[in-house]
Amino acid sequence: MPADVWADGDRYELYVGRWSRLVAPQFVRWLDLPAQSAWLDFGCGTGALTGAIFEHADPRLVIGCDRSPSYVDFAARRMPDARARFVVAELSDLPGTEGGFDACVAGLVLNFLPDPRAGIEALMSRARPGVTIAGYVWDYAEGMELMRVFWDAAVALDPAARALDEGRRFPLCRPEPLRRLYHECGLRDVAVREIDVPTEFPDFDDYWRPFLGGQGPAPTYAMRLSPERRGRLEQEIRRRMGVEPDGRIRLTARAWAFRGATA
Repeated sequence: MPADVWADGDRYELYVGRWSRLVAPQFVRWLDLPAQSAWLDFGCGTGALTGAIFEHADPRLVIGCDRSPSYVDFAARRMPDARARFVVAELSDLPGTEGGFDACVAGLVLNFLPDPRAGIEALMSRARPGVTIAGYVWDYAEGMELMRVFWDAAVALDPAARALDEGRRFPLCRPEPLRRLYHECGLRDVAVREIDVPTEFPDFDDYWRPFLGGQGPAPTYAMRLSPERRGRLEQEIRRRMGVEPDGRIRLTARAWAFRGATA
């Protein structure tokens, strides 16, 4: 399977980062953690979740880490707060803090790990006893409509694309697999909830242009097509898309948020 591309913060923001910035505040408010907590934001990407933590949780420290140097640089430039630190790190070398973090969170990353259980256990290893391990993932199978319409059209034109469809690739995009994973890791007080946010596009170009940025599975697939095949895909999506009389496209993005506590 071709590797997904994660290399340009501006293009990622245009594609999905702008919608994560709507989910993240609801997620942080749901966690309802005490002020002056120390947070680890694993897979911080362009900083959507870190920003929401500062806006809604009054932390004393947030360390964001990601394997993409360009995303880390993008997040650091947008978050000059002295309480924020951003580092390039793999799962095997997560940053720590003295005494352990009060919360370890992961937004839109758990499903991309080869071994999600190892990811949760790595976060647990950086946390104090009795604190929150949490995150959220898109509902690729159904509720993340901007991606769902893309893959439905892609598979209709190219059945081989079914193997790349995030709804098939990522079984953790549904509540029960998330609950099961958390219980298997020994976390307690496990909870899962949906977060729905509107994704409104002023016109079709605003919807389609981010897929030409090559960031993430669907745009990576689109940009590996020949111009002729990409044009056919665009037309198939236009045919399927509900467009209002004024040209607007109103969709919904659903994320599944999950949390548990260390023993």
